[in-house]
Amino acid sequence: MGDFSYCQDCKKSTEVVFDHAAGDTVCVECGLVLESHSIDETSEWRTFANEGQDNDPVRVGGPTNPLLADGGLSTVISKPNGSSGDFLTSSLGRWQARGSNPDRNLIQAFKSIATMADRLGLVSTIKDRANEIYKKVEDQKPLRGRNQEAILAACLYIACRQEDKPRTVKEICSVARDTTKKEIGRAKEFIVKQLEGEMGQSVEMGAIHAGDFLRRFCSHLGMEKQTVKAAREAVQKSEEFDVRRSPISIAAAIIYIITQLSVDKKPLKDISLATGVAEGTIRNSYKDLYPHISKIIPRWYAKEEDLRNLCNP
Repeated sequence: MGDFSYCQDCKKSTEVVFDHAAGDTVCVECGLVLESHSIDETSEWRTFANEGQDNDPVRVGGPTNPLLADGGLSTVISKPNGSSGDFLTSSLGRWQARGSNPDRNLIQAFKSIATMADRLGLVSTIKDRANEIYKKVEDQKPLRGRNQEAILAACLYIACRQEDKPRTVKEICSVARDTTKKEIGRAKEFIVKQLEGEMGQSVEMGAIHAGDFLRRFCSHLGMEKQTVKAAREAVQKSEEFDVRRSPISIAAAIIYIITQLSVDKKPLKDISLATGVAEGTIRNSYKDLYPHISKIIPRWYAKEEDLRNLCNP
């Protein structure tokens, strides 16, 4: 069945069909061409005899990448199925086998960044920013002998900060291969030094706040809506006091306090696992917040009596 459109000759809505060869929309009743030279925006399908059923038949390539020399649209010729081994003896085969694409290292780096970003559920703008940061550093040719995975992870960490979607170093490390938090931290300092020192570019990452991490931490713990709301208000209030702890530690400590005031109490071990903050650090942050607790915890969530019943650190 075709679509329906109004035909001026038939003076009514009639069924029409699309002639893909000519690009015409034709009325099936009288044959009138209602629209000509249309552009077919559907996918172009290919059929190759030597392809398996697992191959995608849509003949559409990936988008161009302005960070690559040729936009990422270089042609790669693969060895056809069933052909002889003479393919690699040809000049083209030897050129391709040596990996002569000048952007091959960049392409691999971008793939690694994309994999890490996808595992963290990050948007494409963050991936693009991380790619740009890596390209700038890589252009200086200072990466020999350095942990490549740590460099890529650090680029992603900086990109998250710059896009106001920060992730903890531990979260970044959890999706990276063969690296540690310490190595990522060192790589971040190296990248900032390269961009600001040798290239003269300002690397603005912005301040991070406990609220930047709170919603995600609460989600990991499966906290109820009202409990999350109370934790968010408490985090905002905590910024009025001089609590010299990292925003991540403050977020973890407030989650601990809020859940202790709720029916659904969360063990310290679970909070440590969800936030990536050590249990001892959460206890110490709780101790620093305790003197201000009556002003931090929302009144609608807990009464003075409830606060007094909290264990004194």
